[in-house]
Amino acid sequence: MALVDRIRRGWNAFTNLKEPVPFENYGATYSSIMSDRSRPRFVNESSIVGSIYTRIAIDVSDAEFWHVRTDENGRFENDMESGLNECLTKRANIDQAARAFRLDMALTLCDKGVIAIVPVDTSTDPTKSNSFDIHSLRVGEILEWYPRHVKVRVYNDRNGKKEELILPKASIGIVENPLASIMNAPNSMLKRLIRKLHLLDAIDEQSGSGKLDIIIQLPYTIRSESRKQQAEERRKNIEYQLRDSKYGIAYADATERITQLNRPAENNLLNQITYLTNNLYSQLGLSEEVLNGTADEQTMLNYYTRTVEPIVEAIGQEMNTKFLTKTARSQRQKIMFHRDPFKLVPV
Repeated sequence: MALVDRIRRGWNAFTNLKEPVPFENYGATYSSIMSDRSRPRFVNESSIVGSIYTRIAIDVSDAEFWHVRTDENGRFENDMESGLNECLTKRANIDQAARAFRLDMALTLCDKGVIAIVPVDTSTDPTKSNSFDIHSLRVGEILEWYPRHVKVRVYNDRNGKKEELILPKASIGIVENPLASIMNAPNSMLKRLIRKLHLLDAIDEQSGSGKLDIIIQLPYTIRSESRKQQAEERRKNIEYQLRDSKYGIAYADATERITQLNRPAENNLLNQITYLTNNLYSQLGLSEEVLNGTADEQTMLNYYTRTVEPIVEAIGQEMNTKFLTKTARSQRQKIMFHRDPFKLVPV
C-alpha cells in the first residue's frame, strides 16, 4: 500500500474510538520505569512463583511466529510480506521487538490467566471490516467481559498511559492459559503455594522484628490499680535500661523471674511448602533440573511437550482465527510457530 493511502486509511485503536489526546499533552507524561509492560503481582514476583513464571515465559518466547503461505499439505512454502509478519518476526510496536512481545504475552498469561492481543495500528477499521493489515500489536489486560465485547486495559504509546477500551471480541486475540486450573484458579495448587509462602514471610518478618517477647513475674499479685501502676513502672524501667544501655544489659530484683518467649516455633509450614512445590512441579511438568539448567533430554522433552507447547499452540490458534480472514485461510495463509529442536544439542 502506498504511504499516502496508508496514512489516509490507517486506523488507531486509541484515536479512532474516542476523542484524541490534545497535542499539548503529548509527551507530558513520563515514568522512571517501562510503563508499557505488565507487572506481576507483588506476591508472585517476590517468591519462587516469580522464577517459575519467568522460566516458562522465556521458554515460550523461544518459539517464533510467522505469517506464511503453506502448500496443499500444510507445509511451509514462503513468508508473507505483510505488516502482521513484520510484527511477529521483527518489531511488534515502537517499544517491543518480536521476542520481547512474545515474552510479555507469556508472562502476562501466566500471571493473569487470560490476555488480549490488541491490534493498535491497522490499515482499516477492524470494527467495520474483517480485512485489515496489522502494523502494531500490544498485550492488553481484560478487565470486564460482555457478550460480544471486552473491556481491555492497554498501553497507549501516544501519551504514555495505560487506557481502557471496549473492543469487539472478533477483532482482538483472546488467549486463555491452558494451565489456568493449575496456575490461576482461586484454589489451584499454585495459589495455595502463594498463600503458604506469604504466611512463611509473615512469620520470618515477625521473628526478625527485634522484639524480645519476655514475661516478667513480679513478687506480688497484681490486682489493685496501685499494683498495676507499679508493675507498669517496673516494665518501663527495664525497657529504658535495655534501650539506653551500651550493651543492652538490664538488672532485675532477686525475687523477680523473667521468661523469654521468642523461641523458634515448631510448625510444619515448611514441610507443607515443600509438598505443594513438588506437586506443582509435577503438574506443570517442571523439575529442579529444568530450572537450574541441568535437565537431561527426556526431561526437557517432557517439559516442552506438557508445559510450553500448549501455551504456544493457544497463542497461534487465536492469531489464526482472529487475524486471518476465512478468505486468507482458504488461500493457505497461516500463522506458524517453530522452536529450534536442536538448540540444546552439542555440536
